[in-house]
Amino acid sequence: MGCCTFWCADTLSPTIDVGLRKDMTMVSKDDKNLQQVLDKIAAMDEPRRGVMQRMHEVILAAAPELKPRIWYGMPGYARSASTPVIVFIRNDDLMSLGLSEKATLKPAGGRDGRLIPAAWFFDDLDENTEKRVAEIVRAAIE
Repeated sequence: MGCCTFWCADTLSPTIDVGLRKDMTMVSKDDKNLQQVLDKIAAMDEPRRGVMQRMHEVILAAAPELKPRIWYGMPGYARSASTPVIVFIRNDDLMSLGLSEKATLKPAGGRDGRLIPAAWFFDDLDENTEKRVAEIVRAAIE
């Protein structure tokens, strides 16, 4: 396991960061990344905070193997801490769910022809929306 050295501003002496919690247990990169995502969502204003928290839960329920992390300042979900993000959510002027180019993408067909759906705006979640999000996430990681 690697560690890094940084300077402690209080003592101007090097300190070793070994990823220990106060209870002296090791904190994994996945745990740190998850906490950053949860903190990011917790910092959002209501009612969006609740909607984004639920979207986070729906994504992880649909694909528990995905690992959350901050990606371009918002929650993203990848197979591991070191692999590309596949699914992401954003809280901008509108909230959105998106798929990166690393997702399994297929043309929509029908009226949309060769267009590939890769982003959806939402203002709230209901049962039907949650089911569709789960389908999208599962298809994105096939």
